[in-house]
Amino acid sequence: MFGIGTLPDLLRLVVLPVLAWTAVRDVRTRRVPNVVWYPLAALGLVLLAWELVGHLPPETVFDRLYLIRVGVSVCFVVPLSYLFWRLGGFGGADAKALMVFAVLLPTFPSYTLAGTEFPLAATRLGVFSMTILTNTVIVGLAYPLFLAARNLADGEFEFPISFVGRRVGVPSLSTAHGRLFESPEGVTRNGLDLDALRMYLRWRGLTLADLRSDPDALRDPDSIGETFDPTDGAVHRAATDGGASPNLDDEDAVDGDTADDGAGGDTAEADADASFDDPWGAAQFLDSIEGTAYGTSPEKLRGGLELVTARESVWISPGIPFLVPMFVGLVVAFVYGDILFGVLGALGIV
Repeated sequence: MFGIGTLPDLLRLVVLPVLAWTAVRDVRTRRVPNVVWYPLAALGLVLLAWELVGHLPPETVFDRLYLIRVGVSVCFVVPLSYLFWRLGGFGGADAKALMVFAVLLPTFPSYTLAGTEFPLAATRLGVFSMTILTNTVIVGLAYPLFLAARNLADGEFEFPISFVGRRVGVPSLSTAHGRLFESPEGVTRNGLDLDALRMYLRWRGLTLADLRSDPDALRDPDSIGETFDPTDGAVHRAATDGGASPNLDDEDAVDGDTADDGAGGDTAEADADASFDDPWGAAQFLDSIEGTAYGTSPEKLRGGLELVTARESVWISPGIPFLVPMFVGLVVAFVYGDILFGVLGALGIV
């Protein structure tokens, strides 16, 4: 038999399918539309107001404890999420999800199934959004082990890089997420962002295969003819990395004929060792777009282009699609409760 503590607790369960969808989208595209969070935030504000009516004025210890927990959730978790985003620890969608949790799930909900009350382990603090955050961090810490196991299974294990990156074939960079873990000088944690690589290719109207087929000619900035909308480099913006796609409508496909023509003729016969003021047109590309293309400099873009045209496989840092461990942490929070509190309790620390 299934029982629910309050109607607000029942309505809060809607967060589970929504976050599951965002986690899948995060894996596939690394993009989550902002509109996803507005209904959840609105629901959270309505339910918070609903519950506050029952606790104001705070006449009992339970009322005061509830207000303290809500205060910690809203006044601590929300600013903390924003700070992590500003420092680069979270993506924008990750921070927005945690802010929504701070309002929608400030205190522990209550559910009963077959005589067992869930979550199983509540904390003394009792702030549910904090539990989701700590669960997410703990689940996320397992990601390096997953990467290492995957690299080992692929026969590509190298210590220590296998714990933070994976080797992929260069052609697969068209749909890969993350950034290069290498430059022409060697391993780097500040390699070219793959979205920036796709932006450059779309700007030139080329595919990665085009680039690799004739790098000597395309390195010459004079080979750049008509340029196109670079988009934001997201995988789901086009089915390919820059060229025309058979899955796109004619009006959406990127016509690479002009760029190909620009790369032909005399420039196609350019000496591969020739030096240019702006190899690959990297500075021209960055000057022509809004923003910084994910912090890309002309030198970083040139280094990445040299790498992907000369190598068959490269190490990339795929990054963590953080909404995935967040979804797992949320499910664990609803069922078990706080992982950290449970571990500390088992050790006799709390």
